[in-house]
Amino acid sequence: MADASDKYPDNVDGFFISAGKKVSFYVDTECILCSVCEDVAPNNFRMSDDETHDICYKQPTNDEELEACYEALECCPVEAIGDDGHE
Repeated sequence: MADASDKYPDNVDGFFISAGKKVSFYVDTECILCSVCEDVAPNNFRMSDDETHDICYKQPTNDEELEACYEALECCPVEAIGDDGHE
């Protein structure tokens, strides 16, 4: 499971509220740059500028993006994607 205290600092801040639930995605240092998240949710995840890891560069802004972000979280092979607002 991703650890918010170990997230990369180049993840975007912010959050999205859907059905009264606050969500805020990030990628932590367990990322192996497999790019699954980029493939599943390209509107929200991309490779970092230094090309060493993936990041959440944009929080979801609609339910379609939210669904893609949760799919990326579920598909991550090393569980490096987290959702701060999920708890």
